[in-house]
Amino acid sequence: MIERGLFASRWLMAPMYVGLVGALAILVWAFLLELWHFALKIPVMTVDDAVLGALALIDLSLAANLLVIVIFSGYENFVSRMDLDGHEDRPDWQGEVDFSGLKLKLVASIVAISGIHLLKVFMDVEHYNPSKIGWMVAIHLVFVVSGVLLAVMDWITMKTKVLKKPKD
Repeated sequence: MIERGLFASRWLMAPMYVGLVGALAILVWAFLLELWHFALKIPVMTVDDAVLGALALIDLSLAANLLVIVIFSGYENFVSRMDLDGHEDRPDWQGEVDFSGLKLKLVASIVAISGIHLLKVFMDVEHYNPSKIGWMVAIHLVFVVSGVLLAVMDWITMKTKVLKKPKD
């Protein structure tokens, strides 16, 4: 009975994934507002303004992609499989991303978002305090190193499992 209760408790995560869908809707709204403001600047837009505006939109889309990955993979890994086999729009990776793959995708997305944010700062560097830029670069490097270390740990785990697997 305890085990059944513990197993059923995974459904407590379902409202969190529904909440993340709400966060995705908020990001869509923010994207549309950013796109609107971007479009309004077209008559007086410089090349730098165009690049910065595009980077802001890319930044929001990467954050939205990250949410979709977490929603789909998290739900399937921790709550229940989605019965969508054969659906024409089902992403190829859905159902294939385990917890290890999810961690790597999360870190890769965070590094990409951080990198794009840094690029936006570098393009508008005169408006930033050098100390703040230094901290931003340091934080980005922490994300990069963390991602590499996670990938190395997963690689070591995979190799260890292969070595422990009984030979046929």
